[in-house]
Amino acid sequence: MITIRHDKEIHDVDGEWFRARWHFSFDNYRDPENDDFGAMRVFNDDRLIPGAIWPLHPHKDIEGLTYVVEGTFRHEDDIGGAPGPLLAGSVQRMTLGSGAWHSEQNASQTEPMRFIQIWILPDTAGLPPGVEQRSFTREDRTNQLLRVIGPEGGTVVKVHQDASVHVASLEPGIEVVHRLGPERGAYVYLIEGAATFDDRDASTGDAAKVLEQEQLRIRAGEPSELILVDVPMRFERVGVWRR
Repeated sequence: MITIRHDKEIHDVDGEWFRARWHFSFDNYRDPENDDFGAMRVFNDDRLIPGAIWPLHPHKDIEGLTYVVEGTFRHEDDIGGAPGPLLAGSVQRMTLGSGAWHSEQNASQTEPMRFIQIWILPDTAGLPPGVEQRSFTREDRTNQLLRVIGPEGGTVVKVHQDASVHVASLEPGIEVVHRLGPERGAYVYLIEGAATFDDRDASTGDAAKVLEQEQLRIRAGEPSELILVDVPMRFERVGVWRR
């Protein structure tokens, strides 16, 4: 079952120094029909103007995942865990576990920056805070669904939950397939381009919830960039979670 969420249906926030699309309930925005998706609680498409800094703020018991879409992303925290800025195509995981402060920043004083922020509930409460990040190139994700985050770690950034993140840069006519296990769901976001999710048309800014099927076929109709998050729809909730 696929539910398409068109770009115009996703909450748009203009904060002057930032612009965001909040796909699920976040901050003071509440959407009962899109409060969460399995173990995923937040999916935000954020843009910061040159030099913008999100003030330091605290969270706990969250796996905060970042995918840099364009520009130069800089991260600050109170645990000294984020060396160096990240360029487009890079990913980061911050385990906020027992509690930490962090800040998302545009490292450029002249160019805008865009990143996707995802919050995943961890499988263990009170984990020690920590950061892991890795850079991938456009070539790495060209014409394939590149796994960049997963519970196994190693060649991908480790997340403390049975969840994964995949990114792709597809040329027109290329089709990729993502297979889903039992009681799992996929959330797919078309960052740019035009594609079909199975036989459903999608264009820039559209997203899809995919449930109760063994696989998803994605076929690009024009040059397309996308991100896919695979999460358990049933999982043990641990600890106390707050936004």
